[in-house]
Amino acid sequence: MAKFQSFSIALLVCVIVSNHIVVDANISKNMAITWGNSRSKIEGDSLQLVLDQSTGSGAKSKRDFLFGSFEALIKLVPGDSAGVVTAYYLSSTGSAHDEIDYEFLGNVSGQPYTIHTNIFTQGVGNREQQFRLWFDPTTDFHNYTIHWNPNAVVWYIDGIPIRVFRNYEKQRIGFPNKQGMRVYTSLWNADDWATQGGRVKTNWANAPFTASFRHFRPRACYWNGVASISQCAAKSPANWWTSPAYAQLSAPQLAKLNEIQQNYMIYDYCKDTKRFNGQMPQECYRRQF
Repeated sequence: MAKFQSFSIALLVCVIVSNHIVVDANISKNMAITWGNSRSKIEGDSLQLVLDQSTGSGAKSKRDFLFGSFEALIKLVPGDSAGVVTAYYLSSTGSAHDEIDYEFLGNVSGQPYTIHTNIFTQGVGNREQQFRLWFDPTTDFHNYTIHWNPNAVVWYIDGIPIRVFRNYEKQRIGFPNKQGMRVYTSLWNADDWATQGGRVKTNWANAPFTASFRHFRPRACYWNGVASISQCAAKSPANWWTSPAYAQLSAPQLAKLNEIQQNYMIYDYCKDTKRFNGQMPQECYRRQF
């Protein structure tokens, strides 16, 4: 009996290792630069993306995932970063892709960065919320985390939740739960829209622009095809993100989220009645947190 128990435990460990990424914060093991500026580089646990007038740059994770927690420490472009966008997001591929976004919109010196968040399901987005940061994101690294489970997506900054998007699939509202996604980072020029609606353009005299990343930590379920849809959503000790503790925010987390949304949110698609001609997206009528 003891030998059988030992074998069962060993088998369980093998299953966990094969389906779930082993925690390793070393960027060089988890990500690769996929396009752009030759000055961009990965060294050990450090990723540096560079943008100049010739091109920006980007990187992505080496694996696809379905559900889990995706965190990275990011230090944004300092000084006059108008027109520049740093992105950190999850995305599948194809025209009917799913996507969960953090985009950091640069600004002229002395003004706060804007955080642009969005979520796509089956190729449909238009779910933007924007925030002003309550700290200077260019002087030090800060933790930006996307937590994604079968119940909800939560965006965190330094452990503080800033946004929640709940799963109302039963009410025919799209939710990203059937496509594996990779993690992407990029630094690029978007001065046609990024700063004050495109009124402030990129000042190339300040180039090259640099954004730095480290401690990319995916604690998540590997995507291994269609079978992962049920495997990664199953309630089990290995799938820690499905535990009751992550089903909804705690009271202190809710208090923090409400504080951030009341004091730092500058745009919410669910309040933009003019944009949708009064026909608001259905999730806007439902509780998100």
